[in-house]
Parts: sequence; C-alpha cells; structure tokens
Amino acid sequence: MPLASHFRSLARNNLWSNDRLLRACAELTHAELHAPRTSFFPSLMLTLNHILRVDTYYLGELEQTGRGLAAWEIARTSEHRELAPLALAQLALDRRLVSHCDALDEAAFARSVGMHRGEEEGVFEEALPAVLAHLFTHQTHHRGQVHAMLAGTRAAPPQLDEYFLGYDAARRRSEIARLGI
Repeated sequence: MPLASHFRSLARNNLWSNDRLLRACAELTHAELHAPRTSFFPSLMLTLNHILRVDTYYLGELEQTGRGLAAWEIARTSEHRELAPLALAQLALDRRLVSHCDALDEAAFARSVGMHRGEEEGVFEEALPAVLAHLFTHQTHHRGQVHAMLAGTRAAPPQLDEYFLGYDAARRRSEIARLGI
C-alpha cells in the first residue's frame, strides 16, 4: 500500500474512532466525565482535552500555517469543561486531518515539516511520515486510556479496532456514511 493511501486510511480511522469514543462519553454526566480516574491524565475530560490540544498543534504544523504552536497555547489555556463543544472541535479537527491527508501524494513524503517548539527550543525539521505516524500513535495511545477509563463507568467502551476489516464493513456502513468517510 502506498504511504499516501495508508495515511488517508489512518486519518479516516482516527475520525471514526474519535467519534465512537466521544459518543460513548456522551452517555456520562458532567460529574462522571470530570471524576478522578487512574490514568496519565486523571479524568476523562482532561485526557480528551489533551488529545484535542496535541492534534491542534500537530495539524497546525502539518498545514504549515505558522499556527501550530500558537494553537497549542490557545488550546492549553482554554480547556473545554463540557463534552459537546470538545466533541465538535475534535470532529472539525479530524475532518481537517482527513482533508490534509487526502491532499498528499507520494512526493509529499520526501519533505520535512518544521515543528516549532517555542523560543527556547526553536524549530526542528521532521520527516512528514514520522510526524503523521507520531500523531496517529499519540491518538491511539490516549484513546486507549479513555477506553480503559470508560470501562470503569456505566458507559460501554466502544469497539475501535476493526474499522478496515472486510468482514466488519457491513456493521460499520451507517457510521461511515454518517461521517462521510
């Protein structure tokens, strides 16, 4: 599979997985979302905010708009307290990531991305495939934490790991159509 196709698939899986996870979280109350839990970030909302914040930074850097680090700072200081606006922001960001990956061709993977790390650290050049791989790995890692935290609530953790398997396609068709992916 060419890299462009691979990353397009990962972007769609990312959107689908985040949507499923956030829909499961929507079954919980505000108090349940903010309740202390065992994980790297000690609540569901803190973990979901972290996912959104890091996605905001990386997508800004990938789009080379010069807004990656600025977007990180804004997201860092404007944490979502309610799930609904966070879910809308995550969906919009995930759709931007799908569009970004859809626009990539094989030649794009030879370029690097300037990753702004603040005044003290400067800008680091990173290979585009490495940046995308890191972003998707980061997403998967923290979604797994949210999934595990959900297991300790009344909301059932959703199935997230069979998105592209042929035998499962019929069960996912309506979700994929609803999301337009």
